[in-house]
Amino acid sequence: MKNFNSLGFTLVMATASVMSSLSYAGAEDDPLLSYVAIDQLEKGLESDDPISFSFQAWVGYDMDKIWLKMSGEYQNSDDQDLEVQALYSHAVAPYWDMQMGVRRDIKPSPSRDWLVLGFQGLAPYFFDIDGAFFVGEKGQTSIRLSIEQEWLITQKLILTPEFEMNAYGKSDDELSMGAGLTDINAGLRLKYEITRKFAPYIGIDWSKKLGATADLARDNGDSISNSQFVIGVTAWF
Repeated sequence: MKNFNSLGFTLVMATASVMSSLSYAGAEDDPLLSYVAIDQLEKGLESDDPISFSFQAWVGYDMDKIWLKMSGEYQNSDDQDLEVQALYSHAVAPYWDMQMGVRRDIKPSPSRDWLVLGFQGLAPYFFDIDGAFFVGEKGQTSIRLSIEQEWLITQKLILTPEFEMNAYGKSDDELSMGAGLTDINAGLRLKYEITRKFAPYIGIDWSKKLGATADLARDNGDSISNSQFVIGVTAWF
């Protein structure tokens, strides 16, 4: 466990050291930039629906960046999810980056630590794609794929369909996670850009547990699918 966390920390710190050593002359043509985005901050319309959030930020240059990604849900002190990723990102093609680093699932308990190898970019027809392969501290493996696209209805009114899927290499009984394809999530959100950097939205979100994970949920008396209307905001700085 200690060696696993030390490896991830070393990857991120070594990358930061390389970036900081770039010459000032080179930095004039490739300035240090930063970006912070609230991709989603939303609440279901029902009183017992959780608050969901997805944030990301990066700092770096055109080819190399350090990323921080955070996502989760909060319903109450006993029912919450929180995931944090720290990544080094390197551009490998126009609009495409390869990423590597560490991920920590802080909630729910027990926490889990992973090494991350992923990619992120803009595919033809303006599909935003984010995919990653995760290797856990106890030999677990996981795959995640997210796809999103924006449809302009007007210059300010934008409809965004989204899709995400997760799969695990082996079961994790402590977290009621089965092997195989574990869950899918689909959403449709309609936002209005008050400015280019701030937009409230309304939408619908649907999720379903699959396979062995769904079987475990049934055994625990939990629902395997959920639909909710949401209201939220997105912003970037």
